[in-house]
Amino acid sequence: MLISSPAYAKRGPGGSDGGAKTSGSSSGNTLESRITYSGSVGGTNSTRTGNVAPVGNWNPPACWYEPVSAKDFQNQVESQYSEVVNDPGQPNYAKAATGQFRDMYKDGKYKNFNLDKADEGNWWVAVQEPNRLDDPNAFTCSKLPFWVQNGDTPAVQNAVTPQVLAELAYNRILLPDAEVTLAPQNVTKVNLPTWAWLDPSTFKPVQVTASLNVAGLNIQATTTAKPVSLKLQPGTADAESYPASGACAINDDDSIGEPYSKGKSNKTPPCGIKYLRSSGKGTYNLKATITWRINWTGTGGAGGELPDGTFGATQDVTVQEIQSVNR
Repeated sequence: MLISSPAYAKRGPGGSDGGAKTSGSSSGNTLESRITYSGSVGGTNSTRTGNVAPVGNWNPPACWYEPVSAKDFQNQVESQYSEVVNDPGQPNYAKAATGQFRDMYKDGKYKNFNLDKADEGNWWVAVQEPNRLDDPNAFTCSKLPFWVQNGDTPAVQNAVTPQVLAELAYNRILLPDAEVTLAPQNVTKVNLPTWAWLDPSTFKPVQVTASLNVAGLNIQATTTAKPVSLKLQPGTADAESYPASGACAINDDDSIGEPYSKGKSNKTPPCGIKYLRSSGKGTYNLKATITWRINWTGTGGAGGELPDGTFGATQDVTVQEIQSVNR
């Protein structure tokens, strides 16, 4: 069921028109999206997760356009109109603006919401990402609902396509905390190399699928994130990283780093840190950030790459002032 949010006096459904404006709450008074999402964090027992952060200046769309049938559009507009005009708390200009919007599609530029053309096309409406309403880009899809004939491609940016679905799925990828295994664990020594690694059974590719099946449009896209490297930041300048860049590449078996075992005490860890100063009575905040390579596949054989994403977490490490130990 398509749902509109309660109307307030600022912005209209899908945009503005000649200064007549009303507003919505969390969905900006646009129609609620019919896009569905499936998928979850894969291959991890971590109870702590977070959204992937794109590398660079790219971000998934904060708004887009998608189709809705003539009947559903009529129901939404009439419901919104009734809600606003019958609300004594709404100012008169909000009621007037909502009425103007309704009249445009009922008795004005269009007639009776194009119900007599329901088999020929659909209304396309702006939808905002509910978690991005503080982003100015969420208000760039400012076109009022417009009619599109079946088979035509809307000539607007962010009209929903398999790629747009893939980008929206990107925004919903949940990744596990990058809590690495350390040796020594949690408490290490000054000038003692600390080994760090991630087990391949813990960090596996994560997938989210976005689907839209409405008003004759049936498309989907699956976005996949795969871990490719781990970057360690020791939490102090008094430390050395292995490798020097702090970026540990993924191994052929999809692990990162190498577990410590007896007999390796004189070896340099392929992934790790050496602290040069004690943490005193406190701890250092070791930050581990995983970079995820992200690609997608979609309806009709479409697909490609999306910008890499990162997600990181910190863990406390105590460093004691002991110059040498036997292990």
